[in-house]
Amino acid sequence: MATAKKAPAKTAAPAKRAPSAAFMKPMTPSPALAAVIGNKPMPRTEVTKKVWEYIKAHNLQDAANKRNINADAKLKEIFKKPQVTMFEMTKLISAHLS
Repeated sequence: MATAKKAPAKTAAPAKRAPSAAFMKPMTPSPALAAVIGNKPMPRTEVTKKVWEYIKAHNLQDAANKRNINADAKLKEIFKKPQVTMFEMTKLISAHLS
């Protein structure tokens, strides 16, 4: 007795949620952070994007472990140490936003 094969049920793609209002609120960077990303207020998401642009433009990702960021003089003022992980980075940057 042969059984009929059913096509897999199609599931709808999950609806994209709007970003949290807290993430979209413009934040003012400290003078040390402003030296890297500029001094105009911007949302946290944009701050992180700008810092990554700076890191990639100055080739600051560790070659052996891409999760580590090697700080240059400007980033050392923000991070307070020569190397941080990408996960530490966001925490340290948030201390420079008001």
